[in-house]
Order: sequence, then structure tokens, then C-alpha cells
Amino acid sequence: MREEVQKAIDLIRPNLQADGGDVELIDVGADGVVKVKLTGACHGCPMAQMTLKNGIEKFLKKEVPAVNSVVSV
Repeated sequence: MREEVQKAIDLIRPNLQADGGDVELIDVGADGVVKVKLTGACHGCPMAQMTLKNGIEKFLKKEVPAVNSVVSV
């Protein structure tokens, strides 16, 4: 499942990079919890949690149905 999640992250990454941010895959748990690290402009941004839940998590759940949630570490 990690490869599928990484491929999906690679699809959404250019959108984040366009705003000066990025996302790095840290871990994919057997329970479907994906751990990511927001970097660049995304790190510390007041909208980071919204980007994480409404952007990244929503997209990953659509692309990889086994994903239950996405958390930032």
C-alpha cells in the first residue's frame, strides 16, 4: 500500500510546490493511517491543517481506498 500512497502523493505534490510547500511520506500503517511531514511554506502555515484534511487526506482516500486518515508528524 505504501507504493500506492507514494504515487498518489506524487500526483498532488506539484499543487503544494506551486505555493512553496511540499509533503513527504513518513509512514503508512497497517491500520490505514498515513503519516506525512509538511515542509516549506506548508510547515507552520495557519491553513496547514485544512490543506492536510481537505486536500491531501481527501485525495489520498479517493486514490487509495485503504487509507483511513492522514496525520502530520
